[in-house]
Amino acid sequence: MLGGTTEARALAQDLVELPGVRVTTSLPVGREVPLAPPGELHRGGFGGAEGLAAWLVEHEVRAVVDATPPYSARITDAAVEACAASGVPLLLLERPAWLPQAGDDWRSVPDLDAAAELLAAGPWSRALVAGGGRSLGALARLSSPRLVLRLPRLPRPPLPPGCEIALRRRAGDVDGERALLADRDVGVVLTTDSGGPGGAAVLVAARELGLPVVVVRRPPAPPGASGAARATGPARASAWVRSTVAERPRALSG
Repeated sequence: MLGGTTEARALAQDLVELPGVRVTTSLPVGREVPLAPPGELHRGGFGGAEGLAAWLVEHEVRAVVDATPPYSARITDAAVEACAASGVPLLLLERPAWLPQAGDDWRSVPDLDAAAELLAAGPWSRALVAGGGRSLGALARLSSPRLVLRLPRLPRPPLPPGCEIALRRRAGDVDGERALLADRDVGVVLTTDSGGPGGAAVLVAARELGLPVVVVRRPPAPPGASGAARATGPARASAWVRSTVAERPRALSG
């Protein structure tokens, strides 16, 4: 399992009970998770797609599940290439994207560069940045609007001049997000379409306060991903893994 999401942990919890099966979850260096997934852990990279392919062969892996966050495009690219090279079946466990609801004012942009341009050209004096990214990219160069960074962990430098940091301690807290937006006099929210109920709290709060939201769209799937299986939740992913292991009955490391 290429992990780092709550869905990855739920899937690992389910699969680790399978008799005769080893479940290994790979977590990037520096990736903090509230609870370590059950089973074996692999910390750090594999050396790109070639290194991952070699690891899959060496450990006799019978299935791979990419359950990384939606914006981990480089990891997904490597998984697609490695599985194609090693002949190991691949499943992409994808969170459903958020959908705007009545009362939402969303401005969709393709990436952080476009988001920075939109914020700089807008009338807002203060913007809240909500998401899980460790690198702010083009946002680090913004001098206006002033940014309030609402993130689960400290971002990597450089940071925007004069920015404020408000670390998110509890996901899904609509009341907390609403209070933060009001207390910091936020005029616009910037977020990535990460999916999941936890990150959606700020969208609900922005809707209630009538604030616009700049949403960074997900990157497109790599060209080779068209041949991979897909699931939108741990239950369907578990069914796929169980079926795949039954067809290829040896140790599983996913």
